[in-house]
Amino acid sequence: MFPPPLPPAPSWYPGHMSRFTRLLPAFLSRTDIVIELRDSRLPLTSINPAFESAIGKWQSERRKMSGDPAHSTVLCERIVVLGKKDLVGSWGLQPFRRAMQKHFPEQHIHFTSHTQPRTIKDLSSMLISMASPHIETTPEINVLVVGMPNVGKSTLLNALRNFGIAGPTPKALRTSAHPGLTRALSTRLKLCLDPLIYAFDSPGVMIPFLGRGDRGAERGVKLALIAGIKEGMYDVEALASYLVYRLWILNPYSPAYMTLLPTSTQPPADVYEFLDRLSVRLGMLRKGGDRDHRRAAVWFIKWWREEGGLISAGSVPRALPTNMSGNAANNLQPGSSETQLDASVIYPGRTGWGFDFEWDTTLSPDLGPSTIQARMEERIIDHSRELEEEKLSRDNVSLTQEKKLAREDKIARRRSRGKVQN
Repeated sequence: MFPPPLPPAPSWYPGHMSRFTRLLPAFLSRTDIVIELRDSRLPLTSINPAFESAIGKWQSERRKMSGDPAHSTVLCERIVVLGKKDLVGSWGLQPFRRAMQKHFPEQHIHFTSHTQPRTIKDLSSMLISMASPHIETTPEINVLVVGMPNVGKSTLLNALRNFGIAGPTPKALRTSAHPGLTRALSTRLKLCLDPLIYAFDSPGVMIPFLGRGDRGAERGVKLALIAGIKEGMYDVEALASYLVYRLWILNPYSPAYMTLLPTSTQPPADVYEFLDRLSVRLGMLRKGGDRDHRRAAVWFIKWWREEGGLISAGSVPRALPTNMSGNAANNLQPGSSETQLDASVIYPGRTGWGFDFEWDTTLSPDLGPSTIQARMEERIIDHSRELEEEKLSRDNVSLTQEKKLAREDKIARRRSRGKVQN
């Protein structure tokens, strides 16, 4: 199966996002711990470069306050939380964590899921352990939660409040399955009494321009699939087409979408054949018996978000022992005999983890944890380089933004000429 053609990436950057980005440095000046929330299904795509520069500058300035940046006693920690960990294969969690810690040692990587309360409790304990040594100098610890739209910031804070404060705690922040509900910085929310920890929820901030060409198009479709961008900005059949392709990459032998079709059904050749069969299976027909592909595509995407993601997360690459559970795969040690696997059981072509990682399996007979980590490190390095290239290039500026910049430059030149003449 080949990648489907994708529509150009739209630009969705409402005014409240722009305002928060401008004010972020001021908010960080009153912050002790930053929690950046990303989506485990898109651990790289859900990185917002605007946060990277602002948080990096904040940490550098805070550490200078102690007089010794190398051994700072000032609290300025950054926790990268990857939510919805139950929607990706557990066999990739540890390799990804190790790969990220190798290249970003100052980031604390933590996976959570609202279906696994222990992960929220562990995050609460991490916050307490970071805050406790600073009680005498900082009696109140402030936590700022940032992230892209609809990654679950408000939901995470409500859950942390339940663990940090004894007794029943009412839901303090509104949540929604649609992006853009939180439009301004929230009031302080108490997360813990001892030590005293407060948190601020923030509006989800999208990248001002997702990029041009295939890279920007794919980035936009990925974010739309996890409801990070309003669905109305995309043709739903284009989203379904890409989703079918990604689910096939995760498990070419038995993609999760095959569970929606009758047993013993031959795999569909493309998304149109799949939607055709799904329409019949669901009874989504127009007058005259024509298949309603659009309704079927809407249902398919909703199914994946609510149920299908769990099914695809349960797939283990065939290069891992077929009788091995996800937890056992996590515990494999590099170089152990169990990681030396027969090339004959590897998926043909490509496989991957989440929607941001995929690699060629025809050249790598060994898909043990050490090899998976190496493949992830390669992709992390490539992604970091791509972000740097975009920052230096005009490709990260939309045509509308280009016109605005040109107009502002023209006005500035006129004013400059006027001053010279005077």
